[in-house]
Amino acid sequence: MGYVSALPLCALLFFACGILADTNFQSHLLMFPQNPVIEIGTNFTATCLIFNTTEVTADDLYWKLSDVNIPREQYRKINNSAVSVTVPITRDRSMEWLFCLCNKKSNYVILNKGKFMHGLSLRTGYRPEKPQNLSCISFQRKDAFLSPLQCRWETTGRQTPHVPVTFTLKVMQVVSAKTISNSTKASWAQVEFESYPFHTELEIWVEAVNDLGAVESEHLRKEAQHFVKTNPPEVKVLSEKSFPTSLLLNWTTPIPSPYIRLTYQIRFCSPKSPGWSHVPLSDINDKMNSYRLQDLRAYTPYTVQVRCSDVDNPHGYWSEWSRNVTMMTPGDKPSSPPKLWRTVVQNGTRERLVQIICKDPEFSNEKITRFDVKVQKLKDGASNQSEGWKSVFVNRSEAEDAERSITLLEQISLSDLQSVRVSAVAFNSLGPSPMTTLTFLDKPQDNPPVEEMEVWPHEGQLMVEWKPPRGRLPSEYVVEWLSDDSLDWRRASKSSKHMLTGKLEPFVCYTVSIYPIYSKKVGKPVQTLAYVEQGAPKQGPFVKLDGEPRHNEASLVWEEIPPRFRRGFITNYTVYYKLGEETRAVSVPANSTSLKLESLTRNSHYEVWVQASTVAGSTNGSTHSFITMKYAPEIIEAISLGAGLTILVVFLICIYKKDTIMKRLWPRVPDGRQSSIGTWSPDCSLKVEPPKESCVSGISVLVSMCESQNGFEEDKASLSLRKDKYTSEEHSSGIGGSSCMSSPRQSVSDSDEGADIADTTASTVQYSSVVASSAYKGQTPASQPQHSVFSRSESTQPLLDSEEHMDMFVQEASGRFERLPPHDNTCSEVFSAPDEEQLDCCQEADDLQADGQPAPSSYMPQLGGYKPQ
Repeated sequence: MGYVSALPLCALLFFACGILADTNFQSHLLMFPQNPVIEIGTNFTATCLIFNTTEVTADDLYWKLSDVNIPREQYRKINNSAVSVTVPITRDRSMEWLFCLCNKKSNYVILNKGKFMHGLSLRTGYRPEKPQNLSCISFQRKDAFLSPLQCRWETTGRQTPHVPVTFTLKVMQVVSAKTISNSTKASWAQVEFESYPFHTELEIWVEAVNDLGAVESEHLRKEAQHFVKTNPPEVKVLSEKSFPTSLLLNWTTPIPSPYIRLTYQIRFCSPKSPGWSHVPLSDINDKMNSYRLQDLRAYTPYTVQVRCSDVDNPHGYWSEWSRNVTMMTPGDKPSSPPKLWRTVVQNGTRERLVQIICKDPEFSNEKITRFDVKVQKLKDGASNQSEGWKSVFVNRSEAEDAERSITLLEQISLSDLQSVRVSAVAFNSLGPSPMTTLTFLDKPQDNPPVEEMEVWPHEGQLMVEWKPPRGRLPSEYVVEWLSDDSLDWRRASKSSKHMLTGKLEPFVCYTVSIYPIYSKKVGKPVQTLAYVEQGAPKQGPFVKLDGEPRHNEASLVWEEIPPRFRRGFITNYTVYYKLGEETRAVSVPANSTSLKLESLTRNSHYEVWVQASTVAGSTNGSTHSFITMKYAPEIIEAISLGAGLTILVVFLICIYKKDTIMKRLWPRVPDGRQSSIGTWSPDCSLKVEPPKESCVSGISVLVSMCESQNGFEEDKASLSLRKDKYTSEEHSSGIGGSSCMSSPRQSVSDSDEGADIADTTASTVQYSSVVASSAYKGQTPASQPQHSVFSRSESTQPLLDSEEHMDMFVQEASGRFERLPPHDNTCSEVFSAPDEEQLDCCQEADDLQADGQPAPSSYMPQLGGYKPQ
C-alpha cells in the first residue's frame, strides 16, 4: 500500500472546504482525483472523504470496482473521515466505475441514499511510443511545380479508443528556422510550401501525444530535392539498317537540370528473353540523353524503357518507367545453322520411312524462305553416292511460329538406309546460314547411351536430367519429346546435365528420349514416358468373358485403355462384380488385363465392370452381365458319359438279341402257298347275305377263319348274329360268306336318306382280301400256321383302269404285276402249289363266266391289308 503525501492531502482538504461552502451540495461523500486517465500496467489510488455529517466514519466505508467488492486489504485509513484504496490496472478498464459506499444506514436519509455514495469513471490507455521509418516524398506534376511534401511513418505500441494518440508532422527549414506543421490521427500527413525549397536543407520529424505523455520520432535532415520523384522521360527508339544488331535510344529530361541533376537507367527485352536486361549505370552519366543498344538479335522486336533519379542522391527516388517503346531490329542473314533431326514413320504400305526434318535456325534474323539439303550414303568410311543439293522452299504465314514449324527435307526408305550423312543450309532474303551436318548410323549401338535418365514435371514443362556415358564424352546431346500428334527437340551442350523442354499439354503422354551426339554421329537413345500433369482416365476398360462361365467361376479379360484416353499412368485396375445388392471388388496390378473370379454362386446373374485408376482419379468402364451355370461341367460330363454307356449297352444288347427283337417288332407273315387253307373242302363257301340298307359303305370288317372245318362252320353260324348287330350308327358293311368277290352291294349313308338308291349302289365298290392275322404281308411265314383273316371293304371311289382287268395282281411286298392263267372254280384249288404264285383271293362258282373262265374282278388287292379310302 502506498501512502498519500501531505501535499495532495492539503489540496484535498482545501477542495473539501470549497465544497462545504456550497449550501446546495447534498452528498456526504467525495472522491479524488476526478476524471482520472490511468496507464495500463500501473496502480491507481483513489481517496474517499466524509463531510457535513458525523453519523458515519471511515470505518463504515467500503469500495467497489464495477460490481466487485474490493478487499479491505487494499484500503488505507487516513483519518476518521477519509479512506483510500489502491487498484492495479492490468487491462483496459475504460468506461468502468469505481464506487465509494457506506455500510451504515442513516436515520434521516431515507429517500436520497446517494448522499452516502460516490463514483469515478475510469479511462485507461497506453503512453505513446516513438513513430518509426519516417519517409517523405514530393511528386512532380505535369509542369516543373511539385505537389505538397507527403510524409509517412509507422506507428508502434498499443492504443485504446478512449486515450487516442495525436500525430503532428513538423517540417522546418534549417536556414530560416521556419516550421510548418500538420496534426492527424492517421499514419501520414502532408505540408505545403509557397514554393518548393530546392537546394534548401529540411528537418522533418513527427510528434506523438496523448493524455498520458508525448514522444518524438527521429529527425530526418536532407536537401529538399532529395525528396522529389520526377516524371519518367519521353523515349524514342530508332532502327538503322546498317546496324542489324543495335537500336538507338533518345529521351528528354522531365525537369530542368538547374533544379535537379538526373541520372538514367535503361532496360530492354525481346519476346524470347526470359526477363528484362539492364544497361549498367556506369555506362550512363547525367549529361547523356541518348544511348545505343548493341549485341542484339537481328530481325527481333525489342521493348525499351527508361527512368531517372537525382544523381546526387544514390538512395533517392527513381521515377516510374517510361511507356513501352517497341522496335524491330534490321534483318540479316541467318547467324546460326538450322536444327536438323530425323524421325521414323510408318506409311500405308507397312514400309518404314526415315524422314529428315529440321526447324529454322535459332537466329534466323529474318523469315526463312528455303532449305538446301544433301544426303550422302557412307560405305567403308568414305563418302559416295552423293545425290547433290536439293532445295526445299518454305512458305509460312506470319501467324505461324517459326520455332515450332517443322520442315520435311528428305524421306528415305528404311530398307535402303545405311549410314548416311545429311547436310542442310537455311536461306533468307539476305543470305545463307552456316551449314549443319548430322550422321545417322545403321548401328547406333556402337555409341554408348547416357545413364540414369530422370524426367519430372516442372511448371508446365518437363525437367530432364541424365549422366554422361562412361568412358566417352559426347560432343552434344539432343533431347526429343514425342506425343501422338507433335514432335519437338532441343540441343544441349556436352557440359549439360539437365534441361527444360518447351511448354507442353497436360494429360498427354510424352516419350522423352536423349540422344548422345559423337562428332555429328547420333548414338543410341534412352527413352522414358512422362506427363506434365495427370488426370483421371477419360474412359474405362471394356470387359468381357474369356470363354463360358462355369458354375462357380468366370474368367474376365479387358483391353488396355488407348494412350490418348489414359490421361496418366495407370496405377491399378479394380474389378467390381455385383450379385443383387452385394458388390465386391478385387484389385489388379496395372500390368494385368485378366482376372478369374472364383467362389461364385451357381445359376446366378452377375454384373461386372473394371475401374482404371491413376494418381489423379479413377474411371469406370462398361458393365458386362453373365449367368453362372447350374451344374458343374464335371457333373454334366458324368451324366453324359453315363447316358452314352447306357446307350452303348442297349445297342450291344440289341445286336446280341437281334433275332428275338426282330420277331417281337416284325413278326413273320406266313406264306400262303404253304398255308393249310389249301385243305379246305369245296363247300366252305358262305352264303352271301344281302347288305342291310342301314349299313354305311367304306367300313371293312376282318373275320377270322378257323383252320378246321368245324371252326369254320361255327363262324359261319355266328356270322348272321354278328351281322345283325351292326347298325347304321356303327357304319359297318356286311361280309360275304367266302373270300370271293360278291356282286355289288347297296350301301346307303345316314345323311343320304333322300338320295337315289340306284345311284348309291352303282357308285359303291367292294374290296376284300385274305391277309395274315398279324396284318403284315411279304414276310417269310413261320413254321407254325398263321391265322388268316378275311378283309373286305366298300368304297364309293370309281375303279381305275387297271382295276377293270383283274388278270393283274400285286405280288406280296414286291409291287410286281403278273397276268395269271385261268383256274378251276373249285374251292380246293383256290391256292396253288407252293412253287406257284399265290393269289390274294379265291373265286366263287357263281362269279365264273359261262365258258368256265374267271370273270374280271371288280377290285384290286390291298397292299398291307386294309387301306383307308
